[in-house]
Parts: sequence; structure tokens; C-alpha cells
Amino acid sequence: MSFVKNARLVALRGARLSQKRSYSDDMKLTFAAANKTFYDAAVVRQIDVPSFSGSFGILAKHVPTLAVLKPGVVQVTDNDGKLTKYFVSSGSVTVNEDSSVQVLAEEAHNIEDIDVSEARQLLSKYQSALSSAGSDKAKAEAAIAVEVAEALVKAAE
Repeated sequence: MSFVKNARLVALRGARLSQKRSYSDDMKLTFAAANKTFYDAAVVRQIDVPSFSGSFGILAKHVPTLAVLKPGVVQVTDNDGKLTKYFVSSGSVTVNEDSSVQVLAEEAHNIEDIDVSEARQLLSKYQSALSSAGSDKAKAEAAIAVEVAEALVKAAE
């Protein structure tokens, strides 16, 4: 008897919760970094992001989410189907109940603007810095730089 009562209460709470949410069929993306704003509440079809909990795609009506970006590629599919790729070094992604999404990157660049040979030079430089680092702090900073440079090279190739 108590199981049935509890199930009814859970169902009623779920129904009230879904009534409060105001999902939209449009997904508005705000994507910015310190160096540039790429999208300012623009309506898009899909966003794919790299996060430390795994890469995932975002569509309208996605469950609200907060995630930390890892170095990698953010892909944005416009409503007309055009796919644009951006390299991000780090940052955060927030998916809200109203289908708005904010991608805030520490640094971001259009993939087309990345020079592969410069990216490889950066990777080599940071690998050397890592191997010659003396303190734990210097090793940690160099390891982070190597991780970002490796993702940059992978994105540019």
C-alpha cells in the first residue's frame, strides 16, 4: 500500500516539475572566449563539446547540464546544416532549461585559422619544457601546456 502511495507522489511531483519547465524547440547558443564572441544567442541545430566527463552532443530540449570543457574541438551545426569547428583550450558549457546554451572558453579559435606547423612547434616547445622542468609547479604547468598543444595539433590535422 505504501509503495503505491509513494509511486503516486513521485508521479505527481514529476508532473508538476515538467509543467514548470519551459522547453523551446529553438536552441540559442552563446559562445565566447576572451579573444572573441563567436555566437551571441544565435539559433543553432546542434553543438558537440569535449568535456572531462566525455564528449557529448547538445540538441534543443537537452537536459540542463553544467560541464568543464577539455582541450579539443567544439562543433556547431547551424540550422541550415553548415558545420563549423572551433578549437577550445578549456572552459565551461552550461545547458539551461529554456534550451539556451553558453560555451565560455578560456581561448577559442576557428579550426581553419590554425597553422598545423605552428601547432607542432608549440607542442615541441612545451614537451621540451616538460622534460626540463625542475619544480613540481613547472612540471604541472608544462604538462597542461603539452595537453593543450596535443589537442591543438590533433584539431588542426
